[in-house]
Amino acid sequence: MKTSDVSRFFLFRLLVAVFIILPSVFVFAAENENNSYLEFKGIITDSTTGHPMPFASISVEGTNATTVSNSEGEFTIKILEELADKKLLVQFIGYKTVFVQLASLKPDHNRIEMEPVAIELPEISIISKDATELVQIMMQKRDVNYPAKEMHLTSFYRESIKKNRSYASLSEAVVDVYKQSYSSYKNDIVKMYKARKNTNYQKLDTLVFKLMGGPVTSLYLDVMKHPDLIFTDEMFKNYTFSFDFSTRIDNQLIYVIDFKPGSDFPEPLYSGRLYIDAETQALKSAVFSLDLKDKDKAADLFIVHKPLHAKAIPVQANYRIDYTEKDGKWYYNYSRIELGMKVIWEKKLFNTHYYATIEMAVTDRDNTVPDRPVKYRDRLRPNVVVSDEAAGFADPEFWGDFNVIEPEKSIESAIRKIQRQLEKKSDD
Repeated sequence: MKTSDVSRFFLFRLLVAVFIILPSVFVFAAENENNSYLEFKGIITDSTTGHPMPFASISVEGTNATTVSNSEGEFTIKILEELADKKLLVQFIGYKTVFVQLASLKPDHNRIEMEPVAIELPEISIISKDATELVQIMMQKRDVNYPAKEMHLTSFYRESIKKNRSYASLSEAVVDVYKQSYSSYKNDIVKMYKARKNTNYQKLDTLVFKLMGGPVTSLYLDVMKHPDLIFTDEMFKNYTFSFDFSTRIDNQLIYVIDFKPGSDFPEPLYSGRLYIDAETQALKSAVFSLDLKDKDKAADLFIVHKPLHAKAIPVQANYRIDYTEKDGKWYYNYSRIELGMKVIWEKKLFNTHYYATIEMAVTDRDNTVPDRPVKYRDRLRPNVVVSDEAAGFADPEFWGDFNVIEPEKSIESAIRKIQRQLEKKSDD
């Protein structure tokens, strides 16, 4: 497969689709969970500046219960009552790990401050090496650093679409993921367990802007499982790698590698930053963006169905993947995609901007996997549209004891508005 074909093949799983409008139907059918659990909410901030810290990793000591803070540093975590004597662990690259006794937390309005560690130059032994070589070592040690066995992940997925400044669509789901070995060519298996959605078609005008792929898209962003997205041997020739300042999580040294495309490659490529654990050479995090200078080629990669009487142009394509380490292995923990499209209408004075956010966080994992975990017909496909599969937003206690990503204030406001509208309809 040619390099351009590889890029297109994997970008297919990061697509945005634009469709002609369809009628909407709101259906609600769900049962609340009845397990006894405790819920804690709060915000993670920098102890020096007071700034909120987005996408901090939050876990419960001695368990696999995890979540992440949202883009505004806010978090929610739910635990079984019998775990109340445990500690909460909060981690963030460039900061000291914080341990907090759960018993000392309030149900809400908790503020956890993190202390930054000093930025430092890479060690001399690493400066003398080529940055490309370090990334190649990272890929060569994939089978050592990442799980060699299949496992079951419980994950929370959210996607949102804004038309200009207003939310036009919100979808959320808890999914079962059967993660395949990192040495296996088998794709991860996904089954939707519970989901809800709302789409305001009045705000979408004559178009429906839909996201294709759902949780499957998030899993294809796992570049250590799917290195063909960026790091094939052929693709290495099209990037340049360089050392940036190193950082730490507590005493754990993290090398920071910047990468960008070469100047003579004709297809859109990525640029960004890799955070590599110095001791194991495992990828801790990757943050990168797609080059959108060639609008037409980028549009061909993203748009499945092009709208009539309008031209859609990508204006944003940002990606993030985070891994967490436990007992010497590194696990997929969180991914986020931010996409932006500008629609230029033939006979309209003003353009329309759509912004989509797709994120998924692993909230629990275990090694108990049945021989046939999910029937083929029940598996989510790479072309799934979650907003077509989910139920409504009627129940504010919909998630029960499932851990979810705390919604940003604007999303939380949109959810409350949706619920008020549904309550009003039911009263009528």
